[in-house]
Amino acid sequence: MTAEPAAGLGRFLTLADTAEVLNISAGQAYALVRSGELPAIKIGAHGQWRVEREVLEGYIAAKYEESRRLSLWNQSETAPLPELFA
Repeated sequence: MTAEPAAGLGRFLTLADTAEVLNISAGQAYALVRSGELPAIKIGAHGQWRVEREVLEGYIAAKYEESRRLSLWNQSETAPLPELFA
């Protein structure tokens, strides 16, 4: 699954490219990287962040799976049981 906006780019994406693929701001992309939620590497003399395309695709797939599981949980009969959260 290749995202259209970054399809012509190389193996590594800048945070701006990553933000474009995710349709978020560059600041939000930076926050994802800094928190460790989205793995990235620092390269170059100025330590600019780069996100590997495959890592980003895996992150997106994991988010879809997380959403799917949350939806299933919310639809289940056990979700509203307060004793599960005591």
